Amino acid sequence: SDNGSTSVIEDDQVKQGGQVFTTNIRGQVPPLVTTDFTVTDQGNASPRFIRCTTYSLPCTADLAKQCQVPLAAIIKPFASLPKNETPLYVVNHGDTGPVRCNRCKAYMCPYMQFIDGGRRYQCGFCNCVNEVPVFYFQHLDHMGRRVDFYERPELSLGSYEFVATLDYCKNNKPPNPPAYIFMIDVSYNNIKSGLVKLICDELKTLLEKLPREEGMDTSAIKVGFVTYNKVLHFYNVKSTLAQPQMMVVSDTAEMFVPLLDGFLVNYQDSRAVIYNLLDQIPDMFADTAESETVFAPVIQAGVEAFKAAECSGKLFIFHSSMPTAEAPGKLKNRDDKKLVNTDKEKTLFQPQKGVYEQLSKDCVASGCCVDLFLFPSQYTDIATMADVPSHTGGSVYKYSNFQVETDGEHFLRDLRKDVQKSIGFDAIMRVRTSTGFRATDFFGGIYMNNTTDVEMAAVDCDKGMTVEFKHDDTLSEETGALMQCALLYTTISGQRRLRIHNLSLNCSSQLSELYKSCETDSLINFFAKSAYRAILNQPLKNVREILVNQTAHMLACYRKNCASPSAASQLILPDAMKVFPVYMNSLMKTAPLVGSTELSTDDRAHQRLSVMAMGVEDTQLLLYPRLIPLKPATPVRCSEERLTDSGIFLLENGQSMFLWLGQASSPDLIQSLFNLPSLAHLQGHMCALPELDNPLSRKVRSIISGLLEKRSNSMKLQIVRQKDKPEMLFRQFLVEDKGLHGGASYMDFLCYVHREIRQLLT
Repeated sequence: SDNGSTSVIEDDQVKQGGQVFTTNIRGQVPPLVTTDFTVTDQGNASPRFIRCTTYSLPCTADLAKQCQVPLAAIIKPFASLPKNETPLYVVNHGDTGPVRCNRCKAYMCPYMQFIDGGRRYQCGFCNCVNEVPVFYFQHLDHMGRRVDFYERPELSLGSYEFVATLDYCKNNKPPNPPAYIFMIDVSYNNIKSGLVKLICDELKTLLEKLPREEGMDTSAIKVGFVTYNKVLHFYNVKSTLAQPQMMVVSDTAEMFVPLLDGFLVNYQDSRAVIYNLLDQIPDMFADTAESETVFAPVIQAGVEAFKAAECSGKLFIFHSSMPTAEAPGKLKNRDDKKLVNTDKEKTLFQPQKGVYEQLSKDCVASGCCVDLFLFPSQYTDIATMADVPSHTGGSVYKYSNFQVETDGEHFLRDLRKDVQKSIGFDAIMRVRTSTGFRATDFFGGIYMNNTTDVEMAAVDCDKGMTVEFKHDDTLSEETGALMQCALLYTTISGQRRLRIHNLSLNCSSQLSELYKSCETDSLINFFAKSAYRAILNQPLKNVREILVNQTAHMLACYRKNCASPSAASQLILPDAMKVFPVYMNSLMKTAPLVGSTELSTDDRAHQRLSVMAMGVEDTQLLLYPRLIPLKPATPVRCSEERLTDSGIFLLENGQSMFLWLGQASSPDLIQSLFNLPSLAHLQGHMCALPELDNPLSRKVRSIISGLLEKRSNSMKLQIVRQKDKPEMLFRQFLVEDKGLHGGASYMDFLCYVHREIRQLLT
């Protein structure tokens, strides 16, 4: 029977799809990430902001150790909300700023208990009793609740924002609005491929769409432009100039910004000069023969510019090749396939020490986020080049062997999304918990100077931080467990704010409660990130073993303590973990965890870093791709046995997208989709469907554009015919089957885990 992942996904959609999820109950398990639902905030943060591996924590460290289910939360502080959900309220207490507990510094929230006629409150996190500030005093009703309960977001809602006072600002000064600097590598490859012209043309329209504050007509974000190869060219685009002026810095060892006035400008004011500049750049470098590039000095220049302007912001770097020119951060090829499957394989994932480490520090201190768009034709040492983006809340986009015809639109979709997404800058996050447990480990595109402060040069709507919790005492079933995530950041208009997300969980001394309240999608997000971090320090073989052992352990503990007695030969999974083995097996077959010399080192490093910053939706999709037959359009299990010779299937996982054509697809179908008489006429390398005016073509194109709209990255459509060579690429996404580069089929993995469980239980 087809009772795999897709049926679990479908059942939840049937049961909870289109429903309202109200957050007024402690420890409530939300619908799956794949389900369409609406959230009403009534005192706990929406699952769009925080999801947990379990919504019922074990009361003691011993119980936690016994079941080995990781206790973690995945926080997406800036998650986008659908149109029909209320945006966060902004609370402004003027000069006094937010009310906080004197002892633990937690912010006013629904878990504070008002006592003594409203004159004092007891903190839900540390139990300290605080005086209520005079300005904040309010009487209590007969239930002991403040009479202004519903007027105050911070008393009645799980998520809200406070306007921050000057105490929360750098040097006690209000911040300036952030800036975006576009830094274009104009070396030979990027000019020859037509990329530089493509970027310049796109920026003319894209800069009109910079993100802006609700209710504002224009964006407050400043913009600046740099081109570079072995040297850097800065442009003065002051609005009073008729033509842009170029200034060259060739001493890359002592990086400085040669102009202050006119480098970072308001786009609307300087539009005419910027247009001229974008028209001129492709011509200026049309005859270049320079193929060498620098990289670290480019980031350094951005940091210096932000320091000088006293603002935070983001660098958009469009780069082609490994930086081999004489300069700080110069790299050499260290790709070595002989290291695969040895104890030294981990070095392939580790960034080269030195310059880039220091740069990450400097970037975070200045609130400088780096987004890297890479257009490589060979190995570029992504492990090192992506080190700064991955510590500053940035993203890395990679377009191998870029050609404008086949990859241009795909790249532009990424760039448009990236420039327009909602984002906060110069951020620092703290996760507070009630007594008995605490946050011990953090995974994400973050920087940590100490053990508690999570620093991010920027944080956008797609970035997820995973936080692991450990017991430091016993938790009580009665009071449950509380967490508060507080994020201090600068808005796109330059206002300093605090964004608060609160969540309350149940606690139980019954393991059956914990297993009932588990969420597989969050568990797998945690395991993916902890495994991807572990491969920096230990052999892949060990990491894979740990994953299997922990899977077996979690399931054996359930079997022993929670399942009704049955034959030892039966594999029994908790309802909430029915699909866990499918996802775990899929994780073990991902490029970073498979020791195969067939796989590119850069691809493996890139995937490792991308996953570290993902939220639950993105890891779920990556590890269990959607496979959609085009009639009827409901996803089926990710396995070869679901494909039919006469069928047409769409597969996507948020990073890649395929249209698979069965070898017996009817000529009518091919005619409707491609305007061609048969499959044989289909050329290789097709990456778009022609816009034909018939129901099937319209339906398929609308499914595809719907997915591209919804996902955080663009995906390049790859069209493959059954039994063609490129079909191999497509098959590695059928995660229930045997892996292309090693890795078990789901059935084999299940038998293996079952054997391990039986051993643990005997």
